[in-house]
Amino acid sequence: MSIRILFVIGLAFLLLGCSKDQVKEEEPVEVTDLNANSTTSDEDSAQTFGADDDSGSTFSQLDDPQSPLSVRIIYFEYDSTQIRSDYRSAIEAHSLYLQQNPNTYITLEGHADERGSREYNLALGEGRAKAVKQQMLLLGAISNQIRLVSYGEERPASDGHDDMSWQQNRRVEILY
Repeated sequence: MSIRILFVIGLAFLLLGCSKDQVKEEEPVEVTDLNANSTTSDEDSAQTFGADDDSGSTFSQLDDPQSPLSVRIIYFEYDSTQIRSDYRSAIEAHSLYLQQNPNTYITLEGHADERGSREYNLALGEGRAKAVKQQMLLLGAISNQIRLVSYGEERPASDGHDDMSWQQNRRVEILY
């Protein structure tokens, strides 16, 4: 079995070596043919490469602070699994993003504050994650793209024991 692996690795190196040689041969031809406009062709090549590369635009969508996709934490009221209206547009944007990127998967992590039993808070965190998933499914996301996890009170965002800390701990985090 190890001979097969070595053969495949060797073949891969051989193919990579061949592809590098072809690229090196093409570059001088382009430079000599476009001698007078070499600056323009370099700029055009850079623009064409950027326009064809979808990964760059996807990365900026998820990291753009102006985008609703930048909202990755959905907060909840005390002892509630109801999604607040101010988070519906963010959930809709994430659902649309999942539709447009079928090979993308997310994890919805449900959390609760420290009040209540451990079991109750695990169930509450799960209920919150399920509520967000259900909303995304209604908006067109595919179920197998979404994984649910409940941490209950086990992973607080804030360690305090006051209303402000508890508000930060009642949440669902959207992780790509």
